[in-house]
Amino acid sequence: MIEITRVRKACAKQAFLTRIYTEEECRQAGGRASRLAGNFAVKEAVAKCLGTGFYGFGPREIEVLRDDRGKPWVRLYGGAREEMDKLGIDAFHVSITNTKDYAVAVAVGEGSQA
Repeated sequence: MIEITRVRKACAKQAFLTRIYTEEECRQAGGRASRLAGNFAVKEAVAKCLGTGFYGFGPREIEVLRDDRGKPWVRLYGGAREEMDKLGIDAFHVSITNTKDYAVAVAVGEGSQA
């Protein structure tokens, strides 16, 4: 869970955007702080599923995208992908919800060894 206003303030700095989000995430968000906050919440939820938090990889290594109907999904890279493979996770299922003030996400890792 994260405060949307906190993300809105942080995103005013380009350095924050490029450190946390991929170009495609920024494009899909279209500047909407609630969308970026939801993505950040997913990144944290996935990192916690991996059992590491953001240790050994950064937030950009968990990319949160939306399909044509708006359903969120994730793609992992680098160290995050290595942890996913090491744990035997084949896929993540994620969900995001927002209120006026907060974005909340849940992530579940699924796999034959998970």
